Amino acid sequence: MFYKKFGRTENEVSLLGFGCWGIGKSLWIGAEDTESKKALHRAIDEGVNFFDTALVYGDGHSESLVGEVEKESGKTMFIATKVPSMKMEWPAKDESTLQESFPTDYIIKTTEQSLRNLKRDYVDVQQFHVWNDKWANQDEWKEAVYRLKKDGKVRYFGISINDHQPWNGIEAAKTGLIDSFQVIFNIFDQSPTDELLPFCAENNIAVIVRVPFDEGALTGMITPETTFPEGDFRNYYFRKERKAEVEKRVAKIQKEIQLETSTIAEAALRYLVSFNEVTTIIPGMRSEKNLLANINSILKGGLSPELLEQLKSHRWEKNYYK
Repeated sequence: MFYKKFGRTENEVSLLGFGCWGIGKSLWIGAEDTESKKALHRAIDEGVNFFDTALVYGDGHSESLVGEVEKESGKTMFIATKVPSMKMEWPAKDESTLQESFPTDYIIKTTEQSLRNLKRDYVDVQQFHVWNDKWANQDEWKEAVYRLKKDGKVRYFGISINDHQPWNGIEAAKTGLIDSFQVIFNIFDQSPTDELLPFCAENNIAVIVRVPFDEGALTGMITPETTFPEGDFRNYYFRKERKAEVEKRVAKIQKEIQLETSTIAEAALRYLVSFNEVTTIIPGMRSEKNLLANINSILKGGLSPELLEQLKSHRWEKNYYK
């Protein structure tokens, strides 16, 4: 496994992290705790040490599984979790206030609940699960950060940036209180390269990449005939004509990558490895099979400069979450 410094800290985290939304069973149908725990244990055995969860993933179920596996393994994991907006909204609406979304006492109370789920005294990274930069210079969130760090309950603080808004958090980071950004970044959504990645490089802020496969679009498995279980959020994400559009765009990418990669899923991960600013990549993984495939891709390293230049043409401005 490859490791990188987590921003300006002295901690090293694995370049491949473990995204733990799916194992929480909320909106992803089909996860089984036994299989999820096998995948988590295997990840630890293979050198993965970064695990990203959230309080709302299965109403704490994901956090609880991660905590159980850490105790069972006898190894210390680098765990990131998230405080949901008190309004439970994604993304944070422009009209929402900081007092409605992240009051000081709520941030602290919610963090303490996550610690109970994880069976830990501290969390390595606590993140705002949504954000609006109009709050950047307000004091309530800063007070919570200071208190949680002072009490030893949180080591580092970050922002999980709103879907497809990589700029929305930079003002908060200018306060010096933000250690990491979690952001959507993939072959389709290349927008973090415009402003966020250069800012993070200049300020030594860790970059956690989520949705590297665009919720499955960049695995090559989505066709107009693809179906998902009832209740799975991908029925909404890939609704109507979207599956056909994805299949058409993926086919074009596959023609360009075939000399360097075995699959488009491999290309998707190696594309991200090519950016020095990326600290860790957190695909959702619910099985050992997918875990090992992702490790194999990561270990092959980045793509050639020539292929990276070609892939710029596949930038796609969309928001399937709407």
